[in-house]
Amino acid sequence: MGADGKTEATRFGHLPVLLQPAIDFLAIRRGETYIDATVGLGGHSFEIAKRLGRQGHLIGFDKDPKALEIAAKRLSEIAAEVKTDWPKITLLHGSFRRLAEAAAPGTVSGVLADLGVSSMQFQDAARGFSFQADGFLDMRMDPQAELTAYQVVNQLDEPTLADLIYEFGEERRSRRIARAIVRARPVTTTAELARVVAAAARPVKSERIHPATLTFQALRIYVNRELDDLKALTESAPWVLARAGRLVIISFHSLEDRIVKDAMREGARQGLYELLTRKPVVAGEQEVAENPRSRSAKLRAAARL
Repeated sequence: MGADGKTEATRFGHLPVLLQPAIDFLAIRRGETYIDATVGLGGHSFEIAKRLGRQGHLIGFDKDPKALEIAAKRLSEIAAEVKTDWPKITLLHGSFRRLAEAAAPGTVSGVLADLGVSSMQFQDAARGFSFQADGFLDMRMDPQAELTAYQVVNQLDEPTLADLIYEFGEERRSRRIARAIVRARPVTTTAELARVVAAAARPVKSERIHPATLTFQALRIYVNRELDDLKALTESAPWVLARAGRLVIISFHSLEDRIVKDAMREGARQGLYELLTRKPVVAGEQEVAENPRSRSAKLRAAARL
């Protein structure tokens, strides 16, 4: 197993973003309890678990039952190999907003959250997260949730739709885009929506991302209540963390990073935290070259006082 984590990347089918800084900031101690708030395919969970030993406990959350199933299988296979020196692992289906339900106050030595959508979700056209492959407008991280992107796109009135595209996508052309979507209804698939948005947005040559990117981001965040859940996580973390326990959060866009930054700074002002990152940690050139998704990642960390 190499120090660069590439052996684990092969085993888990992916290399988690900012893996080494995340593990370093968690400062994992054997025999204690840690929470991976976003298990995904289990890459971060594996790195935490292998450092805990048999007296330790890893608690993991994920909204996506398919991801949990894959992670559970991979982690159990490794447990069978390691045999005695492997921690107790509890994987929970649901949002990390339930953090405080999973552990007693002051009992957790570290919480890690790697926010955003996994590569597996983006690549599955049937999940409807991406316009790179045509699929039904779903966008639910939890397939059991009621609200879909199709319902949002086709049922909200124009002003409300424009407001959410502006608020959650920071899209300055939100009113023009909302107007075009309402006129094009019903819009059923990701490809249809991307075409409607691109035509309405009137992109310029200097635009570096697809003109539908921010609208898709806004819909995904709204459907999955991502910012509400993140706020709940930052509110619960100080109470579950033990003294000197670490909170490490990796975000992928400014809305998330702003919430994390403000929560940690406010916690420091109240005497709850010592800030470990005055500025966010970002990926180096090599990681960006190997994993383009890491380009937008920002890691912030704090220690419970």
